[in-house]
Amino acid sequence: MTRILLVDDQALVRAGFETILSSEPGFDVVGQAKDGAEGVRLAAELQPDVICMDVQMPVMDGLEATRAICAADGHAAVLMLTTFDRDDFLFDALSAGASGFLLKTAEPEQLIDAVHALARGDALLSPEVTRRVIERFAGATGSTDAAVTTGEMLAAPPSPVLVDLTDRERETLLLLARGRSNAEIARELFVGEATVKTHVSNVLLKLGIRDRIHAVIWAYEHGVVAPRG
Repeated sequence: MTRILLVDDQALVRAGFETILSSEPGFDVVGQAKDGAEGVRLAAELQPDVICMDVQMPVMDGLEATRAICAADGHAAVLMLTTFDRDDFLFDALSAGASGFLLKTAEPEQLIDAVHALARGDALLSPEVTRRVIERFAGATGSTDAAVTTGEMLAAPPSPVLVDLTDRERETLLLLARGRSNAEIARELFVGEATVKTHVSNVLLKLGIRDRIHAVIWAYEHGVVAPRG
């Protein structure tokens, strides 16, 4: 069962989400919180797998609550839900540790798919949003191309932060930082998608990263890749 915690200051919204999610086999809504502070407490108490978190709430907002939950090293993945499609909310949510971002105007099926994705350990961002994230973290040039080729990266001595990665895993990280999907990585490396999934999982595990979108952020923040100047 996927255990789900709902955190939203509007009771009707929580009730609607519970109705949608409870209809999906394998989902169990284990708790509800009316603000971020209560959400942090219930996350520690109930140990959910996925937390559906509103952004704007009284007492403690969703961003602060997400930071607290992720800092506590809980295994829960946080799905941020908002009525506003704003870049500041998006980037703040990702920096706080959220693994997904979904507008409340989304269809019920999209909410169900989002929870499934986070429960599997994936991140949930559309390709368009992923490109916005890469452009933001790649720097002011707006270029989404890495500054080094895969061959150049492998020819150079590995960065101390990458010594635990195999060559294939380093290649995979570089391609993730370019925003490639698993299918695109598989084509570029001439391997199957199942093999790519294994490489991605190994990269996340060895680097202690929550999901693939945070791998993109990590790669730019640690200078593994950089925008072309």
